Amino acid sequence: MDGFTLPDDIVELARRVVAENSAAGRTIALAESCTGGLVAAALTEIPGSSAVLDRGFVTYSNESKMQSLGVASDIIETFGAVSIACVWAMAKGALEQSNADVAVAISGVAGPDGGTVQKPVGTVVFARAIRDAEGEPEGELKHFDAKDRGAIRREATRCALELLLP
Repeated sequence: MDGFTLPDDIVELARRVVAENSAAGRTIALAESCTGGLVAAALTEIPGSSAVLDRGFVTYSNESKMQSLGVASDIIETFGAVSIACVWAMAKGALEQSNADVAVAISGVAGPDGGTVQKPVGTVVFARAIRDAEGEPEGELKHFDAKDRGAIRREATRCALELLLP
């Protein structure tokens, strides 16, 4: 990936995530689908990220979500991969499969195809799970009106990084 660069605002946000989580003594795990590792890539651009980033899972297929993160097939069959229920399970699975204190999961429809009336292109869901916290992980559904696949993935990366701030 010679010459690969991320937008400055994403790099700056990743710098804050690394600095603030390091100061808090907190480690993180990622479960990425539509972002395909962009969140982890942003974090690893930052010196010192190895003290914060425990691991990342890129689970693009439904099968990988089930095998790597323990997402139940019932969740995917009932709600779909782009659902709060799925990203909750992904975030919980990332915590269970890691030594991290917090996990963020992302799944969405980056386009240009794959959208439906219920889940159009630009629909992205996020969840954050914190180890030993009571209750369900936090979940959020967003719709990005970005013009292309790359822009949707960058917007999703920004949101995921914001969720990683302590």
